[in-house]
Amino acid sequence: METITYQRQKIYDPVLRLIHLWNGLAIVFLMTTIWLSELFEKGVGEDTLWQMHIYIGYALVVGVVARLVWGFVGPHHARFSDMWHPVAWWGAVRHFNFKATPRFGHNTLASGAYLLVYGLLVMMAVTGLGLAAIEHSAGPFNAWFGDMAWLEDFFEEPHEIIYYFLMGFVVIHIAALIWHEVKDKTPLAQAMVTGYQYEIESNSSQIAETSQHIQGEHHA
Repeated sequence: METITYQRQKIYDPVLRLIHLWNGLAIVFLMTTIWLSELFEKGVGEDTLWQMHIYIGYALVVGVVARLVWGFVGPHHARFSDMWHPVAWWGAVRHFNFKATPRFGHNTLASGAYLLVYGLLVMMAVTGLGLAAIEHSAGPFNAWFGDMAWLEDFFEEPHEIIYYFLMGFVVIHIAALIWHEVKDKTPLAQAMVTGYQYEIESNSSQIAETSQHIQGEHHA
C-alpha cells in the first residue's frame, strides 16, 4: 500500500477566507436569482427576485471592495503581489506547458485567471450598479444615471457577457479542484475553510526552491 506524507502550512488568513466565502455565496445567489426569474412571467415573483438580485449585488460590491483592499494590505499570501507571476505565465504559453511548479499559496498559473476574475468582478459591480439606477431607480448611481435610459445597453451587454464568463469560471474552478484532488491526491478545497494548505512531502524541496526563486523576483 502506498503511503503519502504531507507537509502542512497555515497559508490563508481568516479575513481572506471570510471574503472568499462572502463573494462566492454572493455570486452563486446572484446566478440563482437570474435562473429563477426566468421561471416567472412578468409580475410580483419576478419583481421580487430582481429586488433580491440588486441587494445581493450590493453585498458583492462590498465583498469585492474588501478583497481589493485586502489584496494590498493583507498578509503575504492574501496580497496580489503573491499572485503576480508573469514569467511563469509566459513560460507556460511559450512552451505550452501548463503544469505549475508546486508551491504554498495560490497556484502560479491559476493566479492569472484569478486576477482576471477580480477585474471582471469590478466591471460587473460597476455595470450592475448602473443597471440598478437605470432600470430600478436604485443604488448609488441613481443620481447620475437614473434618467439616462439610453445608457441601458451600454451597461447591460458587458454585464451579461461577464455573467456568462463567471458562470463558466465557477464550473471550471470547482471541476479543477476535484480533478487536482483526485489526480494529485492532495486536499485543496479545504484550504479556504481551515487556512491550511497541504503538499506531498516529496515536493517540499522543490517548493522551497520555487519560493526562493519567487522571492528573488520580488526583490529584483
